Amino acid sequence: MRIELEKRRQSSKLYGFVSPLLALLLTLIAGAIMFAILGKNPVEALDAFFLEPLLEVWSLHELAVKAAPLIMIGVGLAVCYRSNNWNIGAEGQFTIGAITGSILPIVFTEWHSPAVLPLMLIMGAIGGALFAAIPALLKAHFNTNEILTSLMLVYIAQLFLDWLIRGAWRNPQGFNFPESVPFPPEATLPAIWEESGRAHWAFVFAIVAALLVWFMLKYTLRGFEIVVLGQSERAGRFAGFSSKKMIWFSFLFSGGLAGLAGISEVSGSIGHLQPAISPGYGFTAIIVAFLGRLNPLGIIASGLVLALTYLGGEAAQLSLGVSDKVTRVFQGLLLFFVLSCDTLIYYKIRVVWSRVRGGVV
Repeated sequence: MRIELEKRRQSSKLYGFVSPLLALLLTLIAGAIMFAILGKNPVEALDAFFLEPLLEVWSLHELAVKAAPLIMIGVGLAVCYRSNNWNIGAEGQFTIGAITGSILPIVFTEWHSPAVLPLMLIMGAIGGALFAAIPALLKAHFNTNEILTSLMLVYIAQLFLDWLIRGAWRNPQGFNFPESVPFPPEATLPAIWEESGRAHWAFVFAIVAALLVWFMLKYTLRGFEIVVLGQSERAGRFAGFSSKKMIWFSFLFSGGLAGLAGISEVSGSIGHLQPAISPGYGFTAIIVAFLGRLNPLGIIASGLVLALTYLGGEAAQLSLGVSDKVTRVFQGLLLFFVLSCDTLIYYKIRVVWSRVRGGVV
């Protein structure tokens, strides 16, 4: 017996819909096995990981807090990936956006104005876009692999943040802790429903961004250009589209959204700059984008699912005593099964039975 993959004549719409659901199911099964190996009851562990965080109003707020950057970054990455440009450095663009957006409350501490917060958000988006322009420039004009350049820039951004917070931007009244001065109220992103939790307006920004990008991809010439160049650069050239311009657009757009997510996270959730401002949102957003089928509306749902893994991981640490690395394992399993199940969209699985004759199969 052997298993073969037979290419379909055309991609399967059924498996295009079923594939993410199947990937989620396989992830749950693999997670149950993992918990059993760790000596935990799989049913209780999965309940603590995926159900308990949804039972309280405050935890739903926390879900929105963690989903906001994932959705915002994932939507930008979807534009990149659909245009066949592979931005893997959203984590770095997230970090630079947080840094550039924090210039006003950290450097100009005496300036108190209602304009501070809007300017912070704009500066964060610009910072993320300019940082994403580096791999765009290298790919468009030097044919450099954007996967490597964007990924390596992540570490530059993180080390730059660490250097700033331990040096020039360290709070002189912070008892030598590596963090900046706290943001004043006019530099803080307000909560949506302050009485019931701390979910802030970044979640609204993320939903609006997803809806606008969905509209762009479905109903505008720019969206058509993204799809055509992503499927066939040659066909795009015949249509008069420029692949170089698309490289610049997709990287600047995704970097801008990542930068906006960065300053929104710092301003809304943390309240100051510190060496660690992200648990890996920029990398997890890659899973979010693919689990959502690179569709902005699907990314809203997948962003909430991946946010639940962060929230459930924290709950599981308290109730089960497992490592925080369990969250990363779940996310890695989910990405593995998403990519594996996507094979069914383009290939059929065929089992071939062979009889042994003369000692030869």
